[in-house]
Amino acid sequence: MRFKPSASRLSLLLGGLFFAVPVFSADLLQVYRDALGNDAQYAAARATVEAGREKGPQGQAGLLPTVSATGNTTWNDNSYNPPGASRSFNSNTYNLNLTQPLFRWQNYVQYGQAKLQVVQAEAVFAQASQDLVLRVAQAYFDVLNAQENLKAVRANKQAITQQLEQAKKNFEVGTATITDSQEAQSRFDLASAQEIAAQSDLDVKRYALRLIVGKDSGELNRLKSKAVLQPPQPANMDQWVDAAVKDNFTVQVQQVATEIAAKEIERVRAGHYPTLDVTANVGRIHSGTYSSNLTTDVGNIGLQLNIPIYQGGLVSSKTREAVANRTAADAALENARRTASLSVQQSYLGVVNGLAQVRALEAALISSTSALESNKLGYEVGVRINIDVLNAENQVYVTKRDLAKARFDTLLAQLKLKAAVGALGESDLEQINPLFEAP
Repeated sequence: MRFKPSASRLSLLLGGLFFAVPVFSADLLQVYRDALGNDAQYAAARATVEAGREKGPQGQAGLLPTVSATGNTTWNDNSYNPPGASRSFNSNTYNLNLTQPLFRWQNYVQYGQAKLQVVQAEAVFAQASQDLVLRVAQAYFDVLNAQENLKAVRANKQAITQQLEQAKKNFEVGTATITDSQEAQSRFDLASAQEIAAQSDLDVKRYALRLIVGKDSGELNRLKSKAVLQPPQPANMDQWVDAAVKDNFTVQVQQVATEIAAKEIERVRAGHYPTLDVTANVGRIHSGTYSSNLTTDVGNIGLQLNIPIYQGGLVSSKTREAVANRTAADAALENARRTASLSVQQSYLGVVNGLAQVRALEAALISSTSALESNKLGYEVGVRINIDVLNAENQVYVTKRDLAKARFDTLLAQLKLKAAVGALGESDLEQINPLFEAP
């Protein structure tokens, strides 16, 4: 007789197999490394810097010789007097031409601009790399924060559900008024609406993370409840500000743009300067008729001097334009420095004040938890009503949610502070990654 497992026994067996499989979750560093290969915005920045690096060879080309080859073939049909005398023949010409600039000041200046443009492209890419770290961290923290919010809303709803059931029972036996039941029902309906909104927000945050990573990251590591956040080092805001106005990548980009604008004035003014080139060519001319063939080899080398005299005021106009652009670049550089200074101050205060807020909320969580226990005890002995317990429970969940958000905001402020001074990288994620653990 063959043994046939019952449905309940089979479900327990399958359930045991399911829970025996280890559940893996993605940590912050893993998500970032996935984004390195999949984020479209970062891929565009990587291609852009590769294009920018070609400015160097392009600028250098203006100092190197140019070589060209030409050739043509011509049919000649000539008639002479007296009538009847004619000469028809084919001629072929081949030339190899070389031009080597000796003095073209605008080309030298342009080469200097090209080298600066390469530096600028690298700084822009470095900024894009920092932006990727911030975008990944922001999206990662947003998902975790949305999960904490949903968790708090559901816990609050569960507590309200229990209170609603208790209020209904107490009303049936006459130990509570209809008001308690109605108030609990109202809280339950509100909690249900909040749960729907929280779930929708979590879905949106997951989609935002998927947009960067290029795939669903699944479960994410959660911030440890005992995670210790570190204050900024050095603990002096002025030192951070000084570093930002020099090392911030946006400032660096604008600093290079100012130098390029200054060289542009020099390059445009060179339109008034003479140019001197070495020119050389070798060639062969071949022509022949039915009676004779003539081949001529030619070759020459020389210097070519060009002195511009008047170009309709074009050079003067372009010089004034370049001077105005240099003034605009100087103003943009000053604005970049001020913006970097403001950004680093905001981030520094965000870390310092965030740490203080975390400590305050940790104390508030202890107090609200104690208050909840007191209200429950008071409700049992009849000195507290149902609404008091509901309010105390809701305060605990709100405090837990606010504490999680304060921790995430402080961590993000730490990363933004490093980015403001141009020092943010993968190593910073490696430092904070141990603060998270598998759910």
